[in-house]
Amino acid sequence: MATTQDISVGNFIRYNGELVQIIEWQHRTPGNLRAFYQAKMRRVKDGKLAENRFRSGESVEIMRVETNELQYLYEEGDAFICMNNETYDQIPIQKHLFGDGAKFMKEGDTVQIAFEGENPVSAEPPQHAILEITYTEPGVKGDTATNTLKPATVETGAQVMVPLFVDTGEKIKIDTKSGSYVERVKN
Repeated sequence: MATTQDISVGNFIRYNGELVQIIEWQHRTPGNLRAFYQAKMRRVKDGKLAENRFRSGESVEIMRVETNELQYLYEEGDAFICMNNETYDQIPIQKHLFGDGAKFMKEGDTVQIAFEGENPVSAEPPQHAILEITYTEPGVKGDTATNTLKPATVETGAQVMVPLFVDTGEKIKIDTKSGSYVERVKN
């Protein structure tokens, strides 16, 4: 068994009989009280957030998780079908594991999937996505001095706020964690 001093952000632990991932982990020492750890955790099963305080030195069960690179093939219902490039096994991964980055994924992307045994417990889309804009309002020529943004729809159907000078048909780079425009990409 590990103690609370061994935990860091990103670890998976067993909490109340369920597998959770540590999102935030802070050591606090209030003036006249004992030190404790404040944790913000995400349940793997359904993605719900939970918070808890752990006493300093308390025993916790850290779970061993193995991370693999898989290739995203296609969408089927509420899952993404991903393939292991070494064994060619096709594995369904629940969409909620990808978070908001799922709306920027397209076929052929390489994704990081964490497994506990045979069960997928965490999924990360690529850090950046290069997508083509399918629709946006036309920009006004010469209006590049201000930092004004307009909505644009990309090829996956997601909406992104882009600068006024970006037009339909151009490719842009998007940060999948925040869903924000990064830069225009030359063909």
